[in-house]
Amino acid sequence: MKGGNIINVSRRLSQVLSNSKELIFDDSSKIIIMSDCHRGVGGIGDDFTKNQYIFLVALRYYFNKNYTYIEIGDSDELWENKYLRPIIANNLNIFKLMAKFYKLNRLYMLYGNHDIVKRNKYLRQNVLNGYYDERKGKYIYLFPNINICEGLILRYSETNDKILLVHGHQGDFLNDTAWEVSRMLVRHIWRPLELIGVRNPTSASTSDNKKASIEHKLIDWTRKNQQMLIAGHTHRPMFPRVGEHLYFNDGSCTNYQYITGIEIVNGCIFLIKWGIKPKKDRTLFIDKETLDGPVKLKDYFNSYSLK
Repeated sequence: MKGGNIINVSRRLSQVLSNSKELIFDDSSKIIIMSDCHRGVGGIGDDFTKNQYIFLVALRYYFNKNYTYIEIGDSDELWENKYLRPIIANNLNIFKLMAKFYKLNRLYMLYGNHDIVKRNKYLRQNVLNGYYDERKGKYIYLFPNINICEGLILRYSETNDKILLVHGHQGDFLNDTAWEVSRMLVRHIWRPLELIGVRNPTSASTSDNKKASIEHKLIDWTRKNQQMLIAGHTHRPMFPRVGEHLYFNDGSCTNYQYITGIEIVNGCIFLIKWGIKPKKDRTLFIDKETLDGPVKLKDYFNSYSLK
């Protein structure tokens, strides 16, 4: 069964690789990749609320510094919540800022298992398209004609190598094939239990065994295909040493008072963290720090081209 699962994951990832559009970048490009925001409607069950302002500060920084912003799935919590409109309303400042990225062709969004419904054309055209501002008395556009895909390929023009971006749930039966059943269980059983402190043992974000199983399969695929992969889903950051393997994970935006992501700048890759820090005068501020890197992408690509 274990071998069969690996083959299934491999087949799904290879399928996404063959069907994904490409975004070409070079050493002048600046890219920030984040995932697993799980934006919600507020309240005790919303895992994003505690980091809402940290995320907004980070996103403003990336907009002002001319980064391209890529969300690789589970951006909005659409298993626990049935509708997207209340999520947009609760995070309107964030969505309006993301719309600025989109207007400048600097926003790309992938879907994960928790927001897989975004592949639905009706939802994209009628909900993500925009909203009616009652105060201004007019319709405000957000993401008109946006295309939300399962995967995206970053092609590095300096070497012509590819980086596959996916959420990372591909090939996981409960989160991929049977996602509708899992959504029902989360919405009606696990969410009420988690509110009183019971952890979902099948969740990739809470079960260490589940995380390890997923990581093993993704790492196996990168080695067999000599293909760099950046994913989310497990909520556990991953930044390999050169020559180890080619699986990276950007972490999540639902940690306690901090968020993580992966930057690609000047042909180098970084694992970064935005969080709350104290000043000497006992005031608090939001700042970025590098957790790992920088490492040149060429070093990773050369490490497997020589094998």
